[in-house]
Amino acid sequence: MAASSKATAFLALAAFVVLMAAGEASAAVTCGQVGSSLAPCIPYATGKSATLSQGCCSGMKSLNAMARTSADRQAVCRCLKSLAGSVKSVDLGVVAGAPAKCGVSVPFPISMSTDCNK
Repeated sequence: MAASSKATAFLALAAFVVLMAAGEASAAVTCGQVGSSLAPCIPYATGKSATLSQGCCSGMKSLNAMARTSADRQAVCRCLKSLAGSVKSVDLGVVAGAPAKCGVSVPFPISMSTDCNK
């Protein structure tokens, strides 16, 4: 159960970062798509792996490509913050560094206080 909570928080934060960095124009992204894309990141997020898997990085890049419009990014941000808000045990430093390790550019700090409406 705790691993599931940690995984949810990591998925939420990592996806939030990827989505906020995405460009414009695409269909809506669902919370299910976010979770599926980032599921391979769970071992890294929970400290069971010291390195990010290729599947995790592929998921981040795929999610980045899916979330193109501002509306998509805002909706996913709200979904992810809702999921992550209930979990306090994830290392935000680990989460914050994951996109860069996967070659995904994030032009802002990762934070649960980010306003999803901007």
